[in-house]
Amino acid sequence: MTNNFQRALGEGGFGTVYHGDLDSSQQVAVKVDLLLRVHHINLLNLVGYCDERDHLALIYEYMSNGDLKHHLSGEHGGSVLSWNIRLRIAVDAALGLEYLHIGCRPSMVHRDVKSTNILLDENFMAKIADFGLSRSFILGGESHVSTVVAGSLGYLDPETSRLAEMSDVYSFGIVLLEIITNQRVIDKTREKPHITEWTAFMLNRGDITRIMDPNLNGDYNSHSVWRALELAMSCANPSSENRPSMSQVVAELKECLISENSLRSKNQDMSSQRSLDMSMNFDTKDVPSAR
Repeated sequence: MTNNFQRALGEGGFGTVYHGDLDSSQQVAVKVDLLLRVHHINLLNLVGYCDERDHLALIYEYMSNGDLKHHLSGEHGGSVLSWNIRLRIAVDAALGLEYLHIGCRPSMVHRDVKSTNILLDENFMAKIADFGLSRSFILGGESHVSTVVAGSLGYLDPETSRLAEMSDVYSFGIVLLEIITNQRVIDKTREKPHITEWTAFMLNRGDITRIMDPNLNGDYNSHSVWRALELAMSCANPSSENRPSMSQVVAELKECLISENSLRSKNQDMSSQRSLDMSMNFDTKDVPSAR
């Protein structure tokens, strides 16, 4: 279509724009850089495209469980997401962002990370979608920093004059707080409208049960919850210099998941042993005494 990318028309947020011919009958501008470079299991996969007269479309893989926001809100109509599944979703999303930041060359900033842009497949594997605001940057010096404000209300980095990888980290921190608390990002009916302010206010009271999503009914390991909470607040730090990298976020979330799974396995073993002991005691009582 582009005759081996022979004629460049200019640069855009999606990368280089090339001149092309569609079926030798129509001239087109082809934006290829972003879509060709991004391939990761936790990023929504481009299947193809449609260009028929007035019908233009990009075709992506189907994610049968919709987006994270709908599941947390209960609008999806399914069962409540367990704490274990929520941690797995957080790890998946973090891995997708880590790939954009360090796996792409040049690196890429999503710029619109939010719970509605995290989609779930039939096994609740999470994939990040909507790269409409994404920008790629050349590594080194200050060239990877954008001064163009982008993002969604509540998720937007307070350091709006410096949008780089750490802006995605901030937005991810907000998503992680949603996963933990199931609170709205901005709720003007609360004493503290923004979710970071509300969480900080509740943390000062030291009662984790008032922070966690009540739909979980206490079914979680408090140790893994505290670690996830500390990580979320660290990501959402107003100062980008005090935020962790996405690689650090991935490592910490994996530790949270390991801790949660380890305790669950231990509790299941103890429960099985108690059931066995009760069964043995019951059987002993049923044995007839000798005459």
